[in-house]
Amino acid sequence: MTPMRAVRKILLYLWVAPTSLPGIFFVLLTFITPGKIRLVDGVLEVHGVIVSAFLKYLAFDAAAMTLGHVVLGRDADALEWSRSHERIHVRQCERWGPFFLPAYAAASLFVWLRGKRAYWDNPFEREAYQHES
Repeated sequence: MTPMRAVRKILLYLWVAPTSLPGIFFVLLTFITPGKIRLVDGVLEVHGVIVSAFLKYLAFDAAAMTLGHVVLGRDADALEWSRSHERIHVRQCERWGPFFLPAYAAASLFVWLRGKRAYWDNPFEREAYQHES
């Protein structure tokens, strides 16, 4: 990796850091509770007891969720089969940086107020489903 590319990558991780921070909280919890952390293509993938409970009870029964450069998954299988979809969200986080989570929430609210489905009609989700492999 060239020095310029390394600097660019560091700046990108810093830009996304506010969105990754909640995910880092789960990484830290996984060090002290049953679970696993894996680095895949520059993204931390995390699953375990706490992550699974969070996704099931507080994140609308999601199988996986992207928080910047951290992807939470119910288990290793969920992380595997959702990887291409969640990587689209990682790229969205890289575009939007600290504005990703508010923009995602605002988009869900906007489509819901227009009588559509907050998750399925959210433009961020539509892009992820359209471009996943």
